[in-house]
Amino acid sequence: MDPQFTHVRILLGIVLGLAITTLLKGMARFVQHPGRERIYWVHLGWAISVFVLLAHFWWWEFRLIHLHPWSFTAYAFLIAYVVVLFLLCTLLFPDDIGDYRGWQDYFLSRRQWFFGIMALSFLIDFIDTAIKGREYFDSMGAEYPVRNAVYVVLCLVAMRTRSEWFHRGFVVFGLAYELSWIYRLYDFVE
Repeated sequence: MDPQFTHVRILLGIVLGLAITTLLKGMARFVQHPGRERIYWVHLGWAISVFVLLAHFWWWEFRLIHLHPWSFTAYAFLIAYVVVLFLLCTLLFPDDIGDYRGWQDYFLSRRQWFFGIMALSFLIDFIDTAIKGREYFDSMGAEYPVRNAVYVVLCLVAMRTRSEWFHRGFVVFGLAYELSWIYRLYDFVE
């Protein structure tokens, strides 16, 4: 394995590990103290969805092994990308929600930040995919840019609306589609 790639992957793994830890600790709160805080299933659905996104990120970033030579710009970009994903996790599970009436109130009040950062992550994904090379970008097919554009638009709508039906539909669609996307494109890494 390329020593440069190993070196890059270590820092990405640390930040990604902190993001996953934030999610798992946040979800464990519901198990540790089941009566203390009422679960808002849309919030929990996004926590599960972001966990899948993080696992997916770690899986497909393995393709960076083929990137030669490494530049500091590419390295800094990937660190920024994983920091954006970490921010999604910290928005889902802050240290304290005492200023809110519960998880639903918290989630809906922070939705502009959460969905704004999520939209940013899908825009960053275009650049990340381009870093892997034109051949890789083209291998994603026509669905890839449409997928990212639709996610960005849905995130922009989610930032503006408090509609319960929209947020329920978006989290169910998002999780189901992401699992389908991973299975169809990334079941095996070459």
